[in-house]
Amino acid sequence: MIRVMVVDDQALVRRGFALVLDNEPDIEVVAEAGTGVEAIEAAREQQPDIILMDIRMPEMDGLEATVHILEAGDAACRVIILTTFDPDEYVFRALQAGASAFVLKDIPPEALVQAVRTVADGGAMLAPGITRRLISQFAQKLGAGRNLAERLQRLTTREREVLAAIAAGKSNAEIAAALFIGAATVKTHVSSVLSKLGLRDRAQAVVFAYECGLATVGERDVGF
Repeated sequence: MIRVMVVDDQALVRRGFALVLDNEPDIEVVAEAGTGVEAIEAAREQQPDIILMDIRMPEMDGLEATVHILEAGDAACRVIILTTFDPDEYVFRALQAGASAFVLKDIPPEALVQAVRTVADGGAMLAPGITRRLISQFAQKLGAGRNLAERLQRLTTREREVLAAIAAGKSNAEIAAALFIGAATVKTHVSSVLSKLGLRDRAQAVVFAYECGLATVGERDVGF
């Protein structure tokens, strides 16, 4: 059973997400919160596996709440950021802080359920159609600093190829086909990349690839 907490300052939106998820046999909504402050307390008490986190809320926004929850480590959870159509810098910073995904608030119910299951299973999810615009707006402002360059040097040539493919939105199967290696080998390389770079998941790997300049903004949307 996947334990979920829904955080949004709009009660109707919050309840709608909760009802969609509670209808699934493998998902249980264990808490709801209307502010970042409430979310921190509820995460500590309920220990959810997944938190659906709105960004803009009174008292404390979702970004600050995400940082508090993940740094405290009281709940071994993963955070999915909820955002409106226009991506903003807060979303990018939330991914940097450790959020595993972000999705649009108008996401279809079945896609929301899939996002929760994907992230609960250790994956990452970046909504197609907004990720490239997000990267374009903010990642280019970040130069490849010395620390990023040094971390990138930890990777082998093959691992850099895998990281670039992750940033391009390729699945493990697609990476295997492109690099002419086995799927199991790709999985090993992905784990090694995350470990060597000190990254939480594929979402942070995408952010890192753009920050360090390994990946650049193109015409293709990035998504998982």
